[in-house]
Amino acid sequence: MAERAFITAKVFKWARESAKMAEEIAALKITVPVEKLREWEKGEGFPTIRQAQKLAKAYKRPFALFFLPDIPNDFQPLQDFRITGSKELSTSSIFIIREIQQKQAWISEVNEENNENIVPFVGRFSLNDSPITVANDILNTLNINPLNYKTNNPILEWIDKAESNGIFISRTSFIHSRLKLDSNEIQGFAIADNYAPFVFVNSDDWNAPQLFTLIHELAHIWISETGISNEIEPSLKNTEGYNQVELFCNEVAANALIPVEFIENLNPKAFANAKEVFKNAKRIGVSSFALLVRALNLNIITLNSYKKLKVEADFEFSEFLKREAEKKARQKQKEKSGGPNYFLLQLNRNSRLFTQTVLDAFRGGYIEPTQASNLLNVKVNKFPKLEAQMYR
Repeated sequence: MAERAFITAKVFKWARESAKMAEEIAALKITVPVEKLREWEKGEGFPTIRQAQKLAKAYKRPFALFFLPDIPNDFQPLQDFRITGSKELSTSSIFIIREIQQKQAWISEVNEENNENIVPFVGRFSLNDSPITVANDILNTLNINPLNYKTNNPILEWIDKAESNGIFISRTSFIHSRLKLDSNEIQGFAIADNYAPFVFVNSDDWNAPQLFTLIHELAHIWISETGISNEIEPSLKNTEGYNQVELFCNEVAANALIPVEFIENLNPKAFANAKEVFKNAKRIGVSSFALLVRALNLNIITLNSYKKLKVEADFEFSEFLKREAEKKARQKQKEKSGGPNYFLLQLNRNSRLFTQTVLDAFRGGYIEPTQASNLLNVKVNKFPKLEAQMYR
């Protein structure tokens, strides 16, 4: 007879509920009737050790947690700045938030214990300041000129400069192949910590919206507002349902990415049609929609022109997405591995700065192999392959 795991019922139930996992789904993970799972959660019987281990893995919790006498103090939920009426965060969103919180808490504690200097720009401004002032300070601090990027993929330059200044940037669109993140649910979040500010960007979208999200979340760091965002890049002519923090951070992002002088110096034909709009938006790494909203708010175009170009831009964007999908399909066929590089995906998910910090601590003997592996989601014997991706 299989050995039983004498779990604490209320902790066992809390672990499932905090993972936002339905009873039916949890029962399927270990192939038992849902009634049996309910019995265990009431303290009427116990699962086998193997069953409990499988559920611990599914809930993204340590197996030992099930045996605690009481529910532990968990990470506090981040403030929800999402638009009014947003759907409840799903399991995948809960898991990525918890994962980043764990990484952030670890590196913040390490930096504080090592008497590292606090990051000077966290909370440098507030909602009482001008979004233009905040945008200019971000550009100056990171030494970025949005009119003269050094790469044709601006988001990579922004990430590199942000991490060079002590901001950890994580990007992913999945927990695993069967648990993906929905950009309509969560586009990004920021943890405005003095020792280890962390930004997460959902990479489910294409690069232009990701870039706007990244700068939006950096604005959260600059005004020290920790929280979750979605529906970024709204039309600021209609602000109903939007949190004031979100509107402010959108203004910061718009000013940082689309400077007034850029629009004012555009060719008069720049807003003649959607193709021209897309061409000019691509020059600075933003979406046509972001450029149109910016031009409208600066009174460069009329509301009627905006509406007309918006319809055209939506059509052009749908065609663009079709071409991108075809390109990705062809690229995937060419890849010998049959899919994206696992170690590159983990590197982006962990943040390059965080990855290097953990590897340095591991090789210096400051942390155990198991902890390093858990922090990086990579087996210790695969660390060389992970590190190799940092220099490509």
